[in-house]
Amino acid sequence: MSEASANQGAFAEAIGLAPDKLSKSLNGIRRFTSLDLARIAELGNTTVDWLLTGREPLHPAVAARTSASTVGEHGHGRLQDLVERFTTAHEVLDLLRLAPELPELPAVRPDLKRYVDQGVALADEALARLAAAGTPAIGGLDTADLLQAMERTFGVDVAKIRLPDGIDGAAWQADGFRLIMIARTELPTRQRFTLAHELGHILARDAQDLLTETHLSPGRQKDLTEVRANVFAANFLMPRSEISAVVGENGVTDEQLTALVVHFQASPSALAARLGQLGVIARETADRLRGLTTRGSHWLIGQNDLFEARVTWSRANRLPFRPAQLLYEAYLAGDTTLRPLAAYTGTDVGTIREALEPEPAPQEGVLAATDADEGDLVYQP
Repeated sequence: MSEASANQGAFAEAIGLAPDKLSKSLNGIRRFTSLDLARIAELGNTTVDWLLTGREPLHPAVAARTSASTVGEHGHGRLQDLVERFTTAHEVLDLLRLAPELPELPAVRPDLKRYVDQGVALADEALARLAAAGTPAIGGLDTADLLQAMERTFGVDVAKIRLPDGIDGAAWQADGFRLIMIARTELPTRQRFTLAHELGHILARDAQDLLTETHLSPGRQKDLTEVRANVFAANFLMPRSEISAVVGENGVTDEQLTALVVHFQASPSALAARLGQLGVIARETADRLRGLTTRGSHWLIGQNDLFEARVTWSRANRLPFRPAQLLYEAYLAGDTTLRPLAAYTGTDVGTIREALEPEPAPQEGVLAATDADEGDLVYQP
């Protein structure tokens, strides 16, 4: 009340409480409701968590991997601003006891010492989990569907938003949530690889701090955790079993190679590296494949419209749906205001209320004139 420069009566009126109810709550006679606390936090420019516990909101430290120095302090500040919406939403859900229970994740096998082997094993386990949950194959699966399957199976929240220049993706895991952010881009294959790469970090427990990825370059990292995440992504997105099912004993024709680029939604260079690693193609063939482009590969097999659709999706914004759904359900139940949902979506409270609340039904028995039948009155229920 002191911070709001209001006496007790004015403060009670501002949060929609009778002065005697506020007095009883402050004296421990009456409990504050969740709605009371949400309104107090809004008026006092603080959080419900701070009111109850005195804990300040989460402010993750940024752990930049790869060429992080190219992003700069301003870029990292912008990234933390984006993260704030997600952490605040999860704090509110946790306080309302609506935070979803997270599934147990696969873990790095302690018997494997090489990071490359760890990445392969993690990918195999992740693919097995997806298959058990109803996603038997990755190749040919649109990135939108793959993303949703990852959210359901591994309990991650995935956002596709504008990130600071130079950052392809970010990951952060804390008590109660697992967050992946991928950059909007004109390059759907890079975005898909980044999505899998960040999942590799989550599964390996590498993202205890907010982990940013700048200019991902498969095969060029020196950090062993980056090597592991790259190996995971390659094995996850282009599984050996699926490649073996497509590639016969007689090798691969150039037409089949371009079809594989489209099928696995990988860049020609990434596919060349993967096929070369598996011994499916010779070095000369790999070099020829690297000379193609993703757009050109789609064009060569008559799928240019599919490529354009994939680019359109990769450029669009996408917020994780689960926090928004839970915050809206809490609002409908009267447990909170629309403010947490508005803050999460970056939308004005008035605008979101207008969008979500249904229009009043027309009154029964209203007489209305038609525009078409010479002004005759008709009965419109």
